[in-house]
Amino acid sequence: MQVGFAGLGAMGGPMCRRLSAAGFQLTAFDKDQQAVHQLAAHRSVTPAKHATDLASSDIIVTMLPDGSAVRDVVVESGLLSTLRPGTVIVDSGSSAPSDTLRLGERAAEHQISLADAPVSGSPTDAENGTLTLMAAGLPDVIARAQPVLSALGEVHRVGTLGAGHALKGLNNLLSAINLAAAAEIMIGGAAYGIEPATMLRVINRSTGRNDATERKFTPFVLNGDFSSGFALKLMEKDIRIATDLMHNLGVPAEFGDTCRAFWRMAHQEIGEDRDNTEVVRWLEDRAGVELRART
Repeated sequence: MQVGFAGLGAMGGPMCRRLSAAGFQLTAFDKDQQAVHQLAAHRSVTPAKHATDLASSDIIVTMLPDGSAVRDVVVESGLLSTLRPGTVIVDSGSSAPSDTLRLGERAAEHQISLADAPVSGSPTDAENGTLTLMAAGLPDVIARAQPVLSALGEVHRVGTLGAGHALKGLNNLLSAINLAAAAEIMIGGAAYGIEPATMLRVINRSTGRNDATERKFTPFVLNGDFSSGFALKLMEKDIRIATDLMHNLGVPAEFGDTCRAFWRMAHQEIGEDRDNTEVVRWLEDRAGVELRART
């Protein structure tokens, strides 16, 4: 099976390396050609200079920032019109469901099948093939992509086209709420004089624990590292996707709207290209309280 891969960033690079290690014949593309050649130099991966170089693929996986970037690679580059009928494209990034549905219609005009299978997990999870994938689309399309998806992690079929991206946005909204809320709580405890590592250990044995307390604070906050591998601007984008979806569906988004305003303010004050865990340092600065582990 020939696999094309577009997008070799913080998650795409490790995912591509995982697929190569699993034995797939890969052709990889990224607008950053240095990333392409660095990957190809260490793996049995054919470098692609242009997106259209992926045209011989049976399955194409994209790991790109949003639906606009996916459209640029798949449609605007001319790739879509060069693919063989029956090719499957899997958008494993985080796009708005509406963008995914429009791209699916466009792909169908060329007898190309689209699925969305966004992932949850870290770059390390990507490298180890332990991601969670939220696969959506026609059952036969998912079945054809299953060998590739299964090499990346645990595949959950969540519904029709667009449902994966809807769930990804909603999941990341909850993740953002958890991180911001945990930061406030941790700062409150530290202000009272409770040692941060002690507080975190107790919370993680109690009912307040969540992914942020269990997987983000110890490796990325208490030691001042702040490098989880997921950009703050991408978290804010996913929050917008989720809250826009909820508004369009006419369901309550009270926590979501509050979270959206919170992260937008943080993004504006922190700036571009900062890790999402930097939101904790931003709150620390506002409170005048630091959560570094005490030695």
